[in-house]
Amino acid sequence: MPSDAAAPTTAAEPGKPAESADPSGSRTRAAPLHAVPLLPCVAVLAVALVAMMLIAAGIGSVDVPVADTWRIVGGHATGRREGLDPVLDQIIWQYRVPRVLLAALAGAGLAVAGVVLQALVANPLADPYVLGVSSGASFGAVLVITGGAAAAGGLGVSAAAFAGAAAATVLVFALGLRRGRIAPMRLLLAGVAVGYVLTAATGYVQLRATPNEMRQVMFWMLGSVAGARWDQLQVVGVVVPAATALLLLYGRRLNAMVTGDEQATALGVDVHRMRACLLAVSALLTGTVIAVTGGVGFVGLMIPHIVRLGFGADHRRVLPLAALVGALYLVAVDLASRTLDSPNEFPLGIFTAAVGAPFFLWLLRRGRAGEDA
Repeated sequence: MPSDAAAPTTAAEPGKPAESADPSGSRTRAAPLHAVPLLPCVAVLAVALVAMMLIAAGIGSVDVPVADTWRIVGGHATGRREGLDPVLDQIIWQYRVPRVLLAALAGAGLAVAGVVLQALVANPLADPYVLGVSSGASFGAVLVITGGAAAAGGLGVSAAAFAGAAAATVLVFALGLRRGRIAPMRLLLAGVAVGYVLTAATGYVQLRATPNEMRQVMFWMLGSVAGARWDQLQVVGVVVPAATALLLLYGRRLNAMVTGDEQATALGVDVHRMRACLLAVSALLTGTVIAVTGGVGFVGLMIPHIVRLGFGADHRRVLPLAALVGALYLVAVDLASRTLDSPNEFPLGIFTAAVGAPFFLWLLRRGRAGEDA
């Protein structure tokens, strides 16, 4: 297969900024950082992410200085734990570090999945939940929370959530086929339809829940990384980096896909095979994250837009930068969710929606201003 095309661009008129194509096929002004090389951008964001994770790990009911947090994390990483305070060591390493890592992995996974889906279906409103994955996961989890493990064949909450996400993905995939090939619009409509059906089924199951179970249900459906454990990170810690690394190899081909199926085919891209493969990887990525964090909305929808606005529409840049920005964003959101009204803690979805909705209103106003100009 050829190396495919670079990001599609159009020449700027004299005195006007350059333009590039976004996944919806519209034209957007060149991003302010599009000329900055990728490696410096990655390095800066990586340093910012590490700093944010250290700060987040040190803040809580017992505040730990960044230097002590770094010493504890470094001691476990190198195996040199002599002289560490056992109480602080337990607080940081056993409780906060798994939580911070899970937030970072979830943010990265959802952001990358959002980038891929928006490109594949050529719709800027597509996100990891467009395939009904979230609705399927919610149905599986709520079934276990309200009916016990026996209601889902002995599965736990996370396992039932992943099974529900996988079943929903398979159903949407089957409904999205037309003459043996994936039709983007048909796939979107199938995802919406299946999502509504599963949401209705989840609502019916919730009617049987006790008040205590309802609190668990609502907290799970809005997303949370509270109670994260090291054993939960084993699967997520493998799937998210591996899937992200695999998707990075498709950056050039995603650039070709943005130009349309006919143009991508002319450039040597097997559009239908690639679309099926990347949808499967994105669904796996999303299902794995949702199974352990619950329904964290707006990350996969908002972060791709932010990265394209800041760094350009070339997917060779957007994919790695979206992973870092998504991780940084969700770590910050998790920190806010547990500190703004301490000792109370809020689900992540409340904060991601509170930020995401105004962002899209601003984006809409910005786009209208650009059309009027």
